[in-house]
Amino acid sequence: MDILKRNNVRLHGAEPKTMVFAHGFGCDQNMWRFVEPAFRDEFRTVLFDQVGAGKSDLSAYDSAKYASLDGYADDLIEIGRALELRHAVFVGHSVSAMIGVLASIKAPEMFESLVLVGPSPRYINDGGYVGGFSESDVEGLLSSLADNHMGWSAAMAPAIMGNPDRPELGEELTNSFCRTDPDIARQFARATFMSDNRADLPSVTARTLVLQCSDDIIAGDQVGEYVRDHIAGSKLVHLEAVGHCPNLSAPLEVIAAIRPFV
Repeated sequence: MDILKRNNVRLHGAEPKTMVFAHGFGCDQNMWRFVEPAFRDEFRTVLFDQVGAGKSDLSAYDSAKYASLDGYADDLIEIGRALELRHAVFVGHSVSAMIGVLASIKAPEMFESLVLVGPSPRYINDGGYVGGFSESDVEGLLSSLADNHMGWSAAMAPAIMGNPDRPELGEELTNSFCRTDPDIARQFARATFMSDNRADLPSVTARTLVLQCSDDIIAGDQVGEYVRDHIAGSKLVHLEAVGHCPNLSAPLEVIAAIRPFV
C-alpha cells in the first residue's frame, strides 16, 4: 500500500483486465482525464503520478535513482506487482512511453500490450538517426530550465502543446510545468532528453501501437516511424491531432485509435 500512496495510484472500473495510464514530463495523471474514463466499462483503469509529480510522495524522490528512466520503470513494475498485474495494457505518453518499454522488458508478464503516444527513444540526432534536436539544443534547453524554471515553462509549454488557436491548452500545460518542483523538473528533464533507448526497442515482446501526431516538435514523424520499425510487429497510426499532447487536444481521436487495438 505504501507503493500505491507513493505514486498516488487511483483505480477505477472493475473488469478483470487492467489498463495503466502513465503521464509525460511536467504533467500528472490529470492529463488523462478525457481519455481514461472511456475505458472504465471494459477495464480496471490505473492512474498514477510519477514520483516528483502531482500528488506523489515528494519525500520518495531520490536523485540517484531517478537519474535515468530505469528508476521510473522500476516504480511502474512495483506498482504492477502491488496490483498483481498480468497481461495488462500500458498507455504511456511522451517519456512514459519509454518508461513502459523498459518495464515491459524487465517484467514481460506484466504488460500484454503497449500503447505509445508520441514516443521517442532518443531526442538527440545521432549520425543517420534524426531525433529532432542537436546535442547543443538539448544542453541549451536544460540550461534554460535550470536558470529560469518559470520562464522556461511559459515559453516551452505552448510550443510543446501546439494548437496556437486554442491557447487554453498551452496555458494548462504551462501551469502544470510550473507546479513541478524546479529541482525535480530539472533532473527529470535531463533523464528524459539525454536518454537513449534505441537499443531496447528490439527487446519488446508486447503487442505495440504507436500513436503519432502531426507537427510534433518533441517527437516528429521520423521518430514514430523509427519506433515502429524497431519494435517487431508494431503498428503506427498517424493522428490528425497536432502537437505533442493529443490526450488533451484530441482525446476522442486518441480513444478511437486505442479502442480497436485493445
